[in-house]
Amino acid sequence: MLRRFLLLFVPLALGACVTTPAPADPAQVQRPVTSALPGTGVVSAADPRAAEAGAEMLRRGGSATDAAIATMLALTVVEPQSSGIGGGGFLLHHSADGTIKTLDGREAAPAAAAADWFLGQDGRPLPFMDAVLSGLSVGVPSNIRLAAEAHAAHGALPWADLFAPAIALARDGFVITERFREFLERAPNRAAADPQGRALFYDSAGEPLPVGTRVRNPQLGQTLEHIARHGPEWFYSGEHAEAIASRVAAESPRAGMTLGDLTSYAVKERPPVCGDYRGYRICGMGPPSSGATTVYAILKQLERFDLAALGPQSAQFWHLFAESQRLAFADRERYLADSDYVSVPVTGLMDPGYLIARGGLIDPDRRMAAVAPGTPAGVAMVWPDGDEPRDSGTSHFVTVDRAGNAVTYTSTIEGSFGSGIMVGGYYLNNELTDFSFAPEVDGRPVANRVEGGKRPRSSMAPTLVYDARGQLVLAIGAAGGSTIPVQVARALVGVIDFGLPLGEAMALPVLFSPGDTITIEQGSALEAMVPSLQAMGHSGITARALPLKINGAQRTSAGWVGAADPRSEGTAVRE
Repeated sequence: MLRRFLLLFVPLALGACVTTPAPADPAQVQRPVTSALPGTGVVSAADPRAAEAGAEMLRRGGSATDAAIATMLALTVVEPQSSGIGGGGFLLHHSADGTIKTLDGREAAPAAAAADWFLGQDGRPLPFMDAVLSGLSVGVPSNIRLAAEAHAAHGALPWADLFAPAIALARDGFVITERFREFLERAPNRAAADPQGRALFYDSAGEPLPVGTRVRNPQLGQTLEHIARHGPEWFYSGEHAEAIASRVAAESPRAGMTLGDLTSYAVKERPPVCGDYRGYRICGMGPPSSGATTVYAILKQLERFDLAALGPQSAQFWHLFAESQRLAFADRERYLADSDYVSVPVTGLMDPGYLIARGGLIDPDRRMAAVAPGTPAGVAMVWPDGDEPRDSGTSHFVTVDRAGNAVTYTSTIEGSFGSGIMVGGYYLNNELTDFSFAPEVDGRPVANRVEGGKRPRSSMAPTLVYDARGQLVLAIGAAGGSTIPVQVARALVGVIDFGLPLGEAMALPVLFSPGDTITIEQGSALEAMVPSLQAMGHSGITARALPLKINGAQRTSAGWVGAADPRSEGTAVRE
């Protein structure tokens, strides 16, 4: 599956826990925004207009949860290619008293979905884009349920107030940016697949509207106004839910989504997954996310090495980082899936002894000849590797309020512009293509196969980091498909091991090595290290533009600092 992923890759983060290259030129790094006072909040998001929507809630006395919801809703308008109410996400909430609440708002397969969901009449897996551009790819949209669940627990402002910035952006219009136009150019097969999308973002000749064009989406404004006025149930019942179900079913070659799939969808609270690394506590989202286990494995397997002494300019560090990824992803592919459907050995995968032993396989000077999954404690069945395709359409945002509550929230519609299907002015996800298309390998079932009501495995990795005193010091997460755990782990190494400020840690280049080949970030300092990496036995090294986008916030002596990936249009806004 990972070879297929790399071939398809085109340029372009303390409650009950399951325990167990040179920095970029500072002149080119977006400087983080620092809150003026320790008790002042901050929002970091992938679009300044969405970050401002969240900050507006904080200024009105809202909570971190209020700010996160307003940010997600605004992203539906200004970043429709990546996230929004047509998709789902994972949300981690840190309360000022130190407790963590993790909410699984991952999209679910319709009840009618079965193991042959992505198989053609010949019994072979469908071509990827044939599956994407159909109702088969659409999971039950779940971000509104997730927002409602979080708001009920931690909201301070009225539900309707959270929608005001997004409604204004939809009705008054937003300006097309260079990055958004690039997506429109790259993915017209999705962005313009629906007449709504074509009318919104393309001219009469089928060309994307120019940068600087103001786009108004009154249909989305009306949808948001209805949800604001009538509450989340409006989205999941009645005419709007029927419109989603009927449209998805009409685009499916077999029995598809029903109204019952929407009305029955429920957000699930999962236990946080936590582990210790160099005196810090790293906490994330459990299955169906593979984020927490993969991020922690990459880190813990490297703990025996003096990374600080090596530093980011050392080719040896990047060799070690690549090798740890190979080990972590081998376990990810074998064991991670929806734990409501398969037994996932989370405790074993997070066990320090197990990970230290896995890290002992890494030769500091030479690439391992072969990497196989390990056998963590609690393995009930050995699953074969599936054939999950790539994904990339995601957004992450972090909010911290003046009381010290924090939210780290990853939202996604899977690929750019999701399934291409639009309802009510927004794109529906293609999240179900995160399942393995092949339900079996050599007669054995794949853990991440399609099943009715099941949630596909995710790479999303919203993360919270605590210091030795139990104080929250970092909230972080990323977008970019299977690169997400790698981006997060790289930033954590940058902060914890290299002592970099968060903004500079985010600006470090990315090396992605989930299998037998390595992809390095094109145009980065890593390109000059290729000969050194080859001398250590690495081959198949390719420089490509990777779908990188990371956001976070860090506690400092001056207060909370928000930072965004300098490769993106993201920013941080203080209260």
